[in-house]
Amino acid sequence: MAHFVYRGRDARGTLVEGGINGNSRNAVAGELLRQGVTPTSIEEKAEQIDVLEVLRQHPLFKPKVTLDDLVIFCRQMNALTRAGIPIIGAIRGLAESAKNPTLKEVLEDVARRLEGGVNLATAMRAHPEAFDELFVSMILVGENTGQLEDSFKQLAANIELERDTRKRVKQATRYPTMVVVAITVALLIVNFFVIPAFAGVFARFGADLPIPTKILIATSNFLLNYSWAVGIALVVAGFMFFRWKQTKDGQYVWDSIKLRFPLIGPLFELVALSRFARNFSMMLAAGLPVTSALSLVADAVNNKYIGRAVSDMRTGIERGDTLLRTARASGMFSPLVMQMLAVGEETGAVDALLNDVADFYDEEIDYSLKRLSESIEPILLVFMGIMVLILALGVFLPMWDLGAAALGN
Repeated sequence: MAHFVYRGRDARGTLVEGGINGNSRNAVAGELLRQGVTPTSIEEKAEQIDVLEVLRQHPLFKPKVTLDDLVIFCRQMNALTRAGIPIIGAIRGLAESAKNPTLKEVLEDVARRLEGGVNLATAMRAHPEAFDELFVSMILVGENTGQLEDSFKQLAANIELERDTRKRVKQATRYPTMVVVAITVALLIVNFFVIPAFAGVFARFGADLPIPTKILIATSNFLLNYSWAVGIALVVAGFMFFRWKQTKDGQYVWDSIKLRFPLIGPLFELVALSRFARNFSMMLAAGLPVTSALSLVADAVNNKYIGRAVSDMRTGIERGDTLLRTARASGMFSPLVMQMLAVGEETGAVDALLNDVADFYDEEIDYSLKRLSESIEPILLVFMGIMVLILALGVFLPMWDLGAAALGN
């Protein structure tokens, strides 16, 4: 559809100018006549391409829908639906007030789909970049049971816990990351600027260099001569790693490796298990069958290795096993958690006890995060001490012999 600029007269003979979109001049003329405007000239205007707008619409540059955006959205939808506001009107209103442009576009499209006759869950399923399958399933349950406001309330609470967990993990790893980056930058500066200067001094005196100094000079020369090759190799290796990690097998292997990392591996496992227990409890409380809830939660734990164990639990239940036996066969849960699941099955309150399990895991996460910072700091200090010792020995050991070398001894 092209854009046309027109001039014409209205019914009172007043000059009218403007622009309008249309397939052809005849179509535009017909539309103007229907509006009561007699056109005198219609010219097609070449559409100007806004490069910034094109880049802004590209998926790489579009802002993502964050957990904060989803929490605010769920809280607002809970209040609006509880007040009896029609869903379409509520979605339209939130789209107008949304600060995130991606969420604004998503909500506008959801409103259009609702006006087209589809339900809310189906309209949201068309936007996986904003609403995952667990989110959509909770909305579907709320629509089918007539408790949509409760679904939004549960989703808001669940997403808030997920957001807080991520913030705590980032806060615990921020200091070690900054220290590692600082050490890396310092090593690069030493290898590119400091060691070459000392190497020239040592070469002029012709001193017999010790092994640490030779290693430092060889490393510095290699980086100076082949830094471009090292950079290209790192970029290619990183690209291949990320491509491999996006495959199904790669995700499974990488997630299993992450659980075996020293210090942080147990933390990854606790976060995944807490997410499993919390989401599984929420799905059961909403009324979903156990097998359906396990299928959804397997994708929501954000760890393919643990997700496959959850899928195996679903398979065991489909064969007739109890939740307790399938959970014990998975080997993921501690004896305390197994005891709580046994009590939950006996009392019919699995969802409530799973929520207690999630609280237990959250307490373990808090303790692990505190212990993580306490454990990483001495390791980093020892590492920094070793690096400083190597640099000191490599630089200052030959200086002790420079006097003798200068005298020709």
